[in-house]
Amino acid sequence: MTRKTVRIAMNGVTGRMGYRQHLVRSILAIREQGGLDLGDGTVLWPEPILVGRREHALRALAEQHGLEHISTDVDAVLADPTVDIYFDAQVTSAREEAIRKAIAAGKHIYTEKPTATGLDGALELAQLAAAAGIKHGVVQDKLFLPGLLKLKRLIDGGFFGRILSVRGEFGYWVFEGDWQPAQRPSWNYRAEDGGGIVVDMFPHWEYVLHELFGRVKSVQAIATTHVPQRWDENGKPYDATADDAAYGIFELEGGAIAQINSSWAVRVNRDELVEFQVDGTEGSAVAGLRNCRVQHRSLTPKPVWNPDIPATYSFRDQWQEVPDNEEFDNGFKAQWELFLKHVYADAPYHWDLLAGARGVQLAELGLKSSAEGRRLDVPEIAP
Repeated sequence: MTRKTVRIAMNGVTGRMGYRQHLVRSILAIREQGGLDLGDGTVLWPEPILVGRREHALRALAEQHGLEHISTDVDAVLADPTVDIYFDAQVTSAREEAIRKAIAAGKHIYTEKPTATGLDGALELAQLAAAAGIKHGVVQDKLFLPGLLKLKRLIDGGFFGRILSVRGEFGYWVFEGDWQPAQRPSWNYRAEDGGGIVVDMFPHWEYVLHELFGRVKSVQAIATTHVPQRWDENGKPYDATADDAAYGIFELEGGAIAQINSSWAVRVNRDELVEFQVDGTEGSAVAGLRNCRVQHRSLTPKPVWNPDIPATYSFRDQWQEVPDNEEFDNGFKAQWELFLKHVYADAPYHWDLLAGARGVQLAELGLKSSAEGRRLDVPEIAP
């Protein structure tokens, strides 16, 4: 076996998602398993360079995990010819400029979403990357969740017949920060800092719907701020200028209708923090982060509406669990491995900056739909 070291500039790893899912659960996990075997006698060994603004935080992470390289100078890291890949998990407002610089430096790009604050910027990044001839990918982690992988298995097997509708519920109560610390950083609730649940979650819904059920043809949304005041990390009150809940209806190519509620102001009364119910002519399924339950046409009960008597049965008990049938790896790690194989073994990969631009487009149109109070067509973005 030949070991090839791959130097990856990881910008934004002091944040919750960048640290937990991308550094610890992905890159360090790949190292813990001995590297990534390409199947041709080569093993990739990722060597992260922790990049950010706070040197003390970077140094603490490096010491905690036995890593050697940190930097607060993005330009210097990008100028280093030994750096192969630039990864971005910064706040959204800082991402576009950094990716633009990384493309100009000839680095392969892997990034969190949204890729830019607007569609024009997202499309330009995709065009610049194509012109530069580099490999590029956008995190679309929910496609790799065990629950959605099981759902994809059902779709591919024809379980649903003709799919009629998709109903999604996502969210949880994010504490305001006054008497209990918030679970999310305060910038998420300031529009001027790139916050808002539409900007955050609609890119996710775009790729989930696109990959599993069909391209989004139209959107009608209501975005609102249910909690107008919150408290930041220092206990200081601030006005929440970004939407913390969005209620969307999406018309899909092929005729199915999707309805997805997204909220940071909802208390959870479901099995998982996100669930999708899919109804088809031959059967239905409810998929979450890990689990998936089904009810086939042949086993569908015949409820009768009668509010005068209590139900003597449990509707949930009438569904069957879809078995795992395989071991599921962490979704972020699984996509990192696919991207690394794409870069170094030219393996197929289509979750690129153009796919990321579709997510930005849907978020932009969702906010416009809410502001104008009307349904909007979603033009197809051609390669």
